Amino acid sequence: MKGNQAPRINGAKDMAMSRLAIITARGGSKRIPKKNIRAFCGKPILAYSIQAAIESGLFDEVMVSTDSEEIADIAKEYGARVPFLRSDETSNDYATTAEVVREVLLQYQETGRSFDTCVCIYPTAPFITAGKLTRAVEKLEAEGADTVSPVVRFSFPPQRGFIISEGRTKPKFPEYITARSQDLEPMYHDCGQFYALRVTSFLEQNKIFMDKMMSIEVDECEVQDIDTESDWKIAEMKYQMMEK
Repeated sequence: MKGNQAPRINGAKDMAMSRLAIITARGGSKRIPKKNIRAFCGKPILAYSIQAAIESGLFDEVMVSTDSEEIADIAKEYGARVPFLRSDETSNDYATTAEVVREVLLQYQETGRSFDTCVCIYPTAPFITAGKLTRAVEKLEAEGADTVSPVVRFSFPPQRGFIISEGRTKPKFPEYITARSQDLEPMYHDCGQFYALRVTSFLEQNKIFMDKMMSIEVDECEVQDIDTESDWKIAEMKYQMMEK
């Protein structure tokens, strides 16, 4: 399967179902300069998101939403489309992911194109694979969800966490402080990698975590926030482990 052509999921894709991958790559990273195109294990970190989306064969189009010509050039080099640049309103530090996705969808509608499913993919998520994207999209479309997000289980029960207040450390939930870990309900958090969205629901609800949300679980070894130089080094070590 070449380019962004969408094949059948498990050999049975409804050919009327259209899908868009939106990779959000703003140019103004503050904590790690040029974070979205910095070399990660040998190539721009943005490339991993683009290549996973294309390799999945799920999408009619894989595009990058950016305000940066430099990012746009790199995105095109790795096979993504950049049909338009992001507006000033969605390029500032306070723009939300939902605002970026909505802008992209509405801009496509202005050109006469609409999609049933879109997957918002973050540009600094090298642990995304074609398989994970496929699992999420299959679940979204087969089970009638509004959102499907990858989640990871907390390694330590948050019910037994502490807070520090007025110089003193105390349990946040005293009723659970002596409970055995295996007796507490497992809790999960967002991986910060991608979100599969039903477009009609998204345009109505205007939020990423919609009313009918489902998830796929991801191993902790394949999840890493990348906000600092230390995070970056840890992410590269995890990625190298995953590749082995």
